[in-house]
Amino acid sequence: MLQNQQIISIVPPEMDGYRLDQVVASLCPQYSRSQLQKWIKAGHIRVEDKVLKPKERLTSGEAIIINAVQEVQTEFAPEDIPLDIVYEDDAILVINKPVGLVVHPAAGNWSGTLVNALLHYAPSLEMLPRAGIVHRLDKDTTGLMVVAKTLQAHTKLVELLQERDVSREYLALVSGQVVAGSTIEANIGRHHVDRKKQAVTESGKQAITHYRVEERFPHHTLLRVALETGRTHQIRVHLSWKHLPIVGDQVYGGRPRVPAGISDELRTALQTFPRQALHATRLGLVHPVSGDYLEWERPLPDDMSELLNLLRKENT
Repeated sequence: MLQNQQIISIVPPEMDGYRLDQVVASLCPQYSRSQLQKWIKAGHIRVEDKVLKPKERLTSGEAIIINAVQEVQTEFAPEDIPLDIVYEDDAILVINKPVGLVVHPAAGNWSGTLVNALLHYAPSLEMLPRAGIVHRLDKDTTGLMVVAKTLQAHTKLVELLQERDVSREYLALVSGQVVAGSTIEANIGRHHVDRKKQAVTESGKQAITHYRVEERFPHHTLLRVALETGRTHQIRVHLSWKHLPIVGDQVYGGRPRVPAGISDELRTALQTFPRQALHATRLGLVHPVSGDYLEWERPLPDDMSELLNLLRKENT
């Protein structure tokens, strides 16, 4: 099933002389470059009512008409999966993602994902890229996510994320004592050996993470972490690189660190904590339609709260 949507744009002055494929990629970040290339070659993208080749140069002020031929995401079945909805209006949806929920279908997880849940909750999302999802959380990371409900909102949210105008704060429990907050600025890319992992590497993309101390314990620290960029596994990779692995992180944390002299109860809790102790606690953004600044916050989930209570009890 196909549906067409017409998008009309003007070549901005700063892109005078740029190639057609470069201009439409900048103006329409909600679509992949490969999809835009297909539309250009199929004649669905016209400049001043002319069909051009992808590498032809454009002039500032020229009108671009994009007939976006969108294919319904029929390969993903709607599923009645409960959603913890924090906020909703006609343009956006903010959810509090639980632990264990995969965001997008992929090999080994074609069902039971957030996309499947969203398509059941709001069937109209089938016409949006990735069912309106504009950023992700790892399967075992909990917390706040924003989802677009219209193409206009999707385009604007992607733009805000690219311009680093979305405020995202996390709470992370790490092994180690942190004296003071700091900023980690280190490029992140694919691990040179294990392609399923990310790593700090000079050839990677720029990644910036800010953190400050939220609460201290004898052998652990609760950090409040703010993302400036949004690379895959960024917080987990950066903190591990700084020798501050997140408790329970089985990919980047190495062997569980269990301090000597602690109670059996705390030792067991640390050794068996089943996921990275990371929670997206605060989300702030400019609403894509009204222009108002909105902010949401959700407390730690029960598993992290219980672990912190054991650490506090040990500290008394």
